[in-house]
Amino acid sequence: TQGTILPAPNFNPIMDAQLLGGALQGISCEKDVLIEILTQRCNSQRLMIAEAYRDMYGRDLITDLKENLSHHFKEVMVGLMYPPALYDAHELWHALKGVDTEEKCLIDILASRSNMEIFQMKEAYLMQYNTDLQQDIDSETSGHFRDTLMNLAQGTRMEGYADPSTAAQDAMILWEACQQKTGEHKNMLQMILCNRSHQQLWMVFQEFQNISGQDIVDAINECYDGYFQELLVAIVLCIRDKPSYFAYRLYNAVHDFGFHNKTVIRILISRSEIDLMNIRQRYKERYGKSLFHDIKHFASGHYESALLAICAGDTEDY
Repeated sequence: TQGTILPAPNFNPIMDAQLLGGALQGISCEKDVLIEILTQRCNSQRLMIAEAYRDMYGRDLITDLKENLSHHFKEVMVGLMYPPALYDAHELWHALKGVDTEEKCLIDILASRSNMEIFQMKEAYLMQYNTDLQQDIDSETSGHFRDTLMNLAQGTRMEGYADPSTAAQDAMILWEACQQKTGEHKNMLQMILCNRSHQQLWMVFQEFQNISGQDIVDAINECYDGYFQELLVAIVLCIRDKPSYFAYRLYNAVHDFGFHNKTVIRILISRSEIDLMNIRQRYKERYGKSLFHDIKHFASGHYESALLAICAGDTEDY
């Protein structure tokens, strides 16, 4: 694993639950204790702590966190308590059902998850919200952007299979789709990007470069616009190098919008046990400053401490 959060050694859920209970039920909430425990245990350990907490106090830990905390710090602490599939489902639900649809959140999650992750997230979505994810995407988004999201949400990408003989054909279809831009061409474009295996698409992108003399991302950026274009580019970038994609998204969230808290929180939590070490590395290579440094510069208080604990910096990151 290339995550920043690993299972804690000598783990004792009962002791942790006791410490959390003391921190939450005292006169003033001891936020440092919450950070120390919840950011230093892996997700499965946090779920065991929640169970021990319920047995001990007869109360739900997430409810107590929500009641005692506020603002972005609350979002981080509560977010850590969801199993990964439920966290994705929760983020998608809010992106679809909030006042405005948060297209970038839909793109981040659906462009980057594996078939298994999509299957688990759809199950969690149905269980939690009693509604079907694909139906909600269908009703809350539109056009080719919607069609592409719907295709990704099926979780039917081929796995492990690559056929060099069809790569050139697929590349030609993609090239034509960038020239013609008809509805039918857009459908073919998204069908290939959503359903071919990663190995196959690596070959297709190479063939595309040979045919057109242009990188596929540049071609998509030139030919399309709006969220459809952003989603197609995200799919390509995630297939090429997922940590680089998330480093790029974090950099934008930190710098372009004056710190887009939701994006930073979502990426740090959802990648913390998968590839956040790689994301940190790509961030520093590409942007010169460490992710740790940039978070420190933009966030403050216990919120900053929680993000930095998840990010887990090295000495030279300060």
